[in-house]
Amino acid sequence: MQKMPLRLHKLIWLFFAASLLAFLWLFLNFGWCTDEIRELELKDRHIRVIEGQLARLQKQQDKLLKDLENEKQKHANPDTSNLPNIYVITPTYARLEQKAELTRLSYTLQHVINLHWILVEDSYTKTPLVTRFLQKSRLSYTHLNVPTPEEYKLSDTDPNWLKPRGVLQRNAGLKWLRDNFNPSSGKGVVYFADDDNTYDLHLFEEMRFTRKVTVWPVGLVGSLRYEKPIVQDGKVTGWYTFWRPERTFAMDMAGFAINANLLLEQSEAKFSLHVKRGGLESEFLTSLGVTLDDLEPKANGCTKILVWHTRTEKSSLKNEEKMVRKYGKGSDPMIEV
Repeated sequence: MQKMPLRLHKLIWLFFAASLLAFLWLFLNFGWCTDEIRELELKDRHIRVIEGQLARLQKQQDKLLKDLENEKQKHANPDTSNLPNIYVITPTYARLEQKAELTRLSYTLQHVINLHWILVEDSYTKTPLVTRFLQKSRLSYTHLNVPTPEEYKLSDTDPNWLKPRGVLQRNAGLKWLRDNFNPSSGKGVVYFADDDNTYDLHLFEEMRFTRKVTVWPVGLVGSLRYEKPIVQDGKVTGWYTFWRPERTFAMDMAGFAINANLLLEQSEAKFSLHVKRGGLESEFLTSLGVTLDDLEPKANGCTKILVWHTRTEKSSLKNEEKMVRKYGKGSDPMIEV
């Protein structure tokens, strides 16, 4: 048998070695990539899942934005035709702080929809200050006036509780309501808001759907942190107050609202100048034929304070005369304060 030439033999071995090396190179460079390819495929699927979730979230966001815009439109143009009107009766009298007090109260009332302000001056005539103020107030209002007889007015040194205040002014507001309120054109609620108190806006929504008489606590009154109805099982059973808790309705004027229909049903009910100290509210509610069972506790079962019996400190003008003596003139009386 003839032997293979040596050179051919070497070429075969060289080809075999080169093929083996090429195979090893391919294996080392691509054979180990299987796991990486698998990992890339998993990542690709994960990315597609995330993209799908993002698309769904985008749709949800678009829907929420659309709903939000719809809500904004509703609030911008709310349908208030079925909401009861709130009639706020406020007695007021001329003093240095009057315009400041009325300004603060009016800014609160401007945020309450379906509200009519009945502002009654303790005066023989409607004063220019209050007239101008109301014209600029952007509120639905009625401007009335009735003077308190001199014998029933407090002097500068009298304590606030010595004589009933704002009696004839509130009665003037009640008379206007009886003459002008038409129950067939909508429901109404009446609230007595003194011009120096502080009111939470939530208070007005608490009273809006009053069936007969709604009640709640009043803060900073009666030399206490608050006075309030005592509520058990959703019913008023008594009063948390220091001064004569045995009164039938031992609460502050700011602590209740009444359904306007009551004024029509009890056409003679009004406030009286001839009541004992602290009896103004109780006598009035009694004249409306109201009982404890009629009271509707609000403000989370009478546990939240939504109105405060605040009082503005009386302003001192002791330097006005000093200005005249020292500098020859005082403040300009034409500048309305």
